[in-house]
Amino acid sequence: MAEREAQKIVQKDRSKRVKDARSEAQKEIEDYRKQKDEEFQKFEKEHTSGNKKAEQDASNDAEEQVNAIKSAGEKHGSKVVDDLLRCVTDVRPEVPDRVAVPEKA
Repeated sequence: MAEREAQKIVQKDRSKRVKDARSEAQKEIEDYRKQKDEEFQKFEKEHTSGNKKAEQDASNDAEEQVNAIKSAGEKHGSKVVDDLLRCVTDVRPEVPDRVAVPEKA
């Protein structure tokens, strides 16, 4: 009987130690995860600042190119429209070289 009581006490103590060890391990895992997350956030912050500058430079370059295209369109747009209209309305049909022209008899 005393042996059974002792076994129960030892079993309770083991269970308590296992629970405590599990809780301690979980706490260490959470602390480690938090530390690594903070390191990642710091790393990301340091390395994405260069990307933001590159994005801004690319955006500025694209804006300059769009403005150059618009100004070229404003400057030469009417000539292009006139040339297109002239080509469409002044039709001069020609037989392509690869088509045989029938001889007149």
